[in-house]
Amino acid sequence: MAHPVNITDATFEEEVINAETPVLVDFWADWCAPCKMIAPIVEDLAEEYDGKIKFTKLDVDSNPRSATNYGVRGIPTLLIFNGGQPVGQVVGAVPKSVLKDRLEEALTS
Repeated sequence: MAHPVNITDATFEEEVINAETPVLVDFWADWCAPCKMIAPIVEDLAEEYDGKIKFTKLDVDSNPRSATNYGVRGIPTLLIFNGGQPVGQVVGAVPKSVLKDRLEEALTS
């Protein structure tokens, strides 16, 4: 079973920028209700896209540097990276279909 990997500011470059596959980064915080609403969707998609897209989670309270570097102003923000560059963004708790569309776009970019 594929699950999102918890990352930190210290592991961001290794886990995201240097990744061989596209990576979704879920910027979240424990106190964020919309983050908790989207978490099961991210879990489902991690399973569905296992081997195609790497799924990660970054707690913005403990790791503010990465969130600041990528202009994350509200959470949940999901950034999709491909080749070390952000290629897609979703802000807020959105339906699974919206997130799937962004992931498909990233796979074809």
